[in-house]
Amino acid sequence: MPDRFTVPLGGAESVTALAYTDRTATSVEATLILGHGAGAGQTHPFMVSFAEGLAGRGLDVITFNFLYVEQGRRAPDRGPRLEACYRAVVETARAGRPEMAARPLLVGGKSMGGRIASQIAAAPEEDATKTGPELTVAGLVLLGYPLHPPGRPDRMRDAHLPRIGAPMLVVQGSHDTFGTPDELRAVLAPLPGTRLHVVEGGDHSFNIRRKSAPPREEIYAMVMDEIVRWVRTVIGQKTAS
Repeated sequence: MPDRFTVPLGGAESVTALAYTDRTATSVEATLILGHGAGAGQTHPFMVSFAEGLAGRGLDVITFNFLYVEQGRRAPDRGPRLEACYRAVVETARAGRPEMAARPLLVGGKSMGGRIASQIAAAPEEDATKTGPELTVAGLVLLGYPLHPPGRPDRMRDAHLPRIGAPMLVVQGSHDTFGTPDELRAVLAPLPGTRLHVVEGGDHSFNIRRKSAPPREEIYAMVMDEIVRWVRTVIGQKTAS
């Protein structure tokens, strides 16, 4: 069972976070914080599957609810509030979990959660207002990056990506309506240290809709194996034999 803890946001507001650790696995000696997508919280099966699966591969994972989910609201908060919530999770985890202090920290998430992680990891523009300074992390893991709303490539969400100094792993389904691999390649190509992993036939949640597709669990497992390999490379750790 994951370890539940509370993240204070100021005043009477707080959110719930879950820490997943499996000490029977060969440790990756790193922690990954994953934010959920816009339509579901941290207990959605996608989030739980990845948190448990990555922990079982030795990578500690922390998930959390954004405030609007914690309060039972359906519409996401505006960007600054989402960013402030994610920052509070990072600060609370670092302050309250001593094992994280000496370990590399990575951030990311599913769809919106990954986008917010990328925004707080980006250096601020000189003339822009942000909720805080650039967040120092070892890397980012973005699962189904929402490059633009479906059918709206004129509303790109990529302006901040070149200001991220940490390496990024972007996992994208080849049929993702929020951004195709080709669209992402054009954006990510100039950015050093960025890897794009494509789930062939996958949609925004890596589901493959054809009769010959492997089971969802197998698809997820392949993605999680790739994440762990990439994290080990980023933190300079040899792959366990």
